[in-house]
Amino acid sequence: MLLSTQTHSLADTFGREKAVEILAANGYDCYDLSMFEMTSPDAELCGDGGEAIIASLRKKADACGIKCNQTHAPFASMRLGDDAYNTHMNKAIKLAIKYTGMLGGGIVIVHPITVPGDPEEQKRINMEFYNDLIPTLRQWKVKAALENMFGWADGHATPAACSTPEQFCEYLDALPKDCFTACLDIGHSGLIGIPAATMIRALGHDRLGALHVHDNDMHTDMHTLPFTVRLDWKEITAALAEINYKGEFTFEADTFLNRFPGDFRPAASKFMEQTGRLLISMIENA
Repeated sequence: MLLSTQTHSLADTFGREKAVEILAANGYDCYDLSMFEMTSPDAELCGDGGEAIIASLRKKADACGIKCNQTHAPFASMRLGDDAYNTHMNKAIKLAIKYTGMLGGGIVIVHPITVPGDPEEQKRINMEFYNDLIPTLRQWKVKAALENMFGWADGHATPAACSTPEQFCEYLDALPKDCFTACLDIGHSGLIGIPAATMIRALGHDRLGALHVHDNDMHTDMHTLPFTVRLDWKEITAALAEINYKGEFTFEADTFLNRFPGDFRPAASKFMEQTGRLLISMIENA
């Protein structure tokens, strides 16, 4: 199984190309390009020079011997009632799909839209949103991965789009399989009281195509290193082995890196890589 991690913390500290170089030197097989800044119309990746930036990043990654396995599109994907924002984000997400294809990535994570109080209206809006992406996904031979989300009210996490196994599977089964897959956020599951292993088994081999791996205390979305808080990694890795998980093992644990001074983050990232190899061995030996 290939090991990957997001670029967010290292790219913010050293720039995208240096981040990829560090990850390659640290032994990662792949990287997950964070494109969060594209929420702003003024982001450089939204401008005329965006394609050149991505082409240069691909050249750097190829020279370092590291692949892009997936990317993360900007979010929130939509804000109800904010037409200007939604018009921009429609363009930005489609641009993120294009960039994923240019980098050789197979998956772009695109958050579903949460509509409070009306599950049927929420599903209708999401199906319209995701179906609109199909021509761009097929053009660039990329799959969009839906992610299990959560809300926040009265000091605790609440269910949101795709946060239950039933709804996550329902959404995926309503979309074409050549264009869509699931990215299970391991940490998000437990926030609303559903063990990650339960979600893994419900999604199964055919639906689960990507992961966001991190740990938390079951109350806060901490995005920190596995084994440092409360999630049951023996059970999680056993479930991934049970379904014969087909994708890469991708960390989304950069809050762990952000606790260190910038110059020390490459060393912390190496320790994260070693932790990832341990978790992969637990899957392969389960």
